[in-house]
Amino acid sequence: MNTQDIVAKLWSMCHVLRDDGITYQDYVTELTYLLFLKMMKETNEEGALPKGYRWDDLVGKEGIEQLNFYREQLVHLGTSAKGRVQSIFSNANSSLKKPKNLLKLVTDIDGLDWYSARSEGLGDLYEGLLEKNAAEKKSGAGQYFTPRPLIECMVHCIKPQHGEIIQDPAAGTGGFLTHADRYIKEQTDDLFDLSTEEQKFQKRKAFYAIELVDDTHRLLMMNVMLHGMDGTFIAGDTMGDTGKDLCKADVILTNPPFGTKRGGGGPTRDDFTFITGNKQLGFLQHIYRGLKPGGRAAVVLPDNVLFEEGVGTKIRADLMDKCNLHTILRLPTGIFYAQGVKTNVLFFTRGKTDNGNTKRTWVYDLRTNMPAFGKRTPLTVEHFAEFEKCYGKKSDGTSKRKDQGEEGRFRCFERQAIAERGDNLDISWLKDDDGAGNNELAEPEEIAAMIRERLSTALEEMDALTALLEGEEAGV
Repeated sequence: MNTQDIVAKLWSMCHVLRDDGITYQDYVTELTYLLFLKMMKETNEEGALPKGYRWDDLVGKEGIEQLNFYREQLVHLGTSAKGRVQSIFSNANSSLKKPKNLLKLVTDIDGLDWYSARSEGLGDLYEGLLEKNAAEKKSGAGQYFTPRPLIECMVHCIKPQHGEIIQDPAAGTGGFLTHADRYIKEQTDDLFDLSTEEQKFQKRKAFYAIELVDDTHRLLMMNVMLHGMDGTFIAGDTMGDTGKDLCKADVILTNPPFGTKRGGGGPTRDDFTFITGNKQLGFLQHIYRGLKPGGRAAVVLPDNVLFEEGVGTKIRADLMDKCNLHTILRLPTGIFYAQGVKTNVLFFTRGKTDNGNTKRTWVYDLRTNMPAFGKRTPLTVEHFAEFEKCYGKKSDGTSKRKDQGEEGRFRCFERQAIAERGDNLDISWLKDDDGAGNNELAEPEEIAAMIRERLSTALEEMDALTALLEGEEAGV
């Protein structure tokens, strides 16, 4: 039995949870508690759990006694355990109401082929479950999950190295971190090529991450633990003091949340040069300000960041001054589960000075005349092969490149030409084969989603301006 088969069996357990009134949103979180207890037993790490609150203690009970013990177990682990165990179970509670359903889950998990699961890799097993949840549109989990082929492409281009500080300020379930860790281990014979001190750094100090949503942070902690990783994984708000205090990074790989600050984005950081209620513009400032000189970043951002006027124009100009924005990858539609969102990857390197670092920007159009990706047409690593070839072997984007002209997907635009466009980076030149633009082909719900996004952004900008004016008046 391979990982895919085991993931399918785990996902089939959602029917048991739905029978107990548990939503898709809570499904993976609920299952994580039980999987963690079982995996600690399978990996002989139960010593990290308080005695009397382990897997066999749960299995040994039945009926209402088992359900009551399980609820007590979650609370105890969240308050009396230590380290990552406590982080995973912090404020944990069960939505299960029927003892028979808990018994069914415990029995089914106990009956899985754990020998195969260990052989295939428990981290891969858990990521497979997260991917399955994200692909289920009813779960709403897609906003926390970046497609793995895209992550692999970004990691292969940026090429994180051992000894570098690697950061994700919007970590979600940790996909960028686990893939960066895997890439480094592949380059170093699973770290055995490194000295003892280098191994200690890589295992304990290389990775930094922040995740705002508590339940998602729980999944993040579980994911990195199962991949054998340690580091600084913070539950907090990057747009607040938590993000302001984060150390400078050599590499930042991230996919910030879509939308404006309404609904949990929090106040704008007081150390930002440009005040904005747009989450992505705020995260973009954090990223290029948070890089060390020579540091590299790859960040997924929606189209509006490329063309939004006002403060958006100022932030793009500041980015191109402080960094070499050498590459933009225009992503195809349908790869994220938020309707109507068109996205890009920005690749840039922090300069040694803060002026004039971008001389030219290369744009690769992987959107025009591409299929609509989804369950019927899944995104694969092969879809990024030609882009990676054009990107080149150098992680800072300085490999020799060739402009493919108006008929090609890869083109170069000088900084002066971009300035003449008002620093608008929403650049396209290819025509759809059927003669219609992507916007004309959008479904009505996608158009509505884009309108809501832009209206929300405008309202948040007005809120930020009002707050600024009120602050100035109070200081008079």
